[in-house]
Amino acid sequence: MYLSRKDRIEAHFLTCFLALLVYRIVEQGLEGSFTCSEILGALRQMRVGEIKGEGFRPLYVRDAVTDALHAAFGFRTDFEIVPTRQMRKIIRQTHHRSLITTKREAGKDSE
Repeated sequence: MYLSRKDRIEAHFLTCFLALLVYRIVEQGLEGSFTCSEILGALRQMRVGEIKGEGFRPLYVRDAVTDALHAAFGFRTDFEIVPTRQMRKIIRQTHHRSLITTKREAGKDSE
């Protein structure tokens, strides 16, 4: 990256940091059972296609990594067709579920 403006350098750093943070959360959720390339490969291939009026159909092949992701993060997208209503529920749950706890939630006094 060739950036010279401070705000763009900071934005690029923030993007890289957030990507690493998300990856580490996924890695921790899988309890270190898979390598970095296995996790990233599985995430890249986990695509679904929309069938109008029906729902979403998985466009990927299940394997040990995708099964572990489903188990660790409490969602299923590997059925024949995931109804639109169910997919909306999965998306809604991701907005309400906090993976990072605050010091207060962890039982530590705020400093």
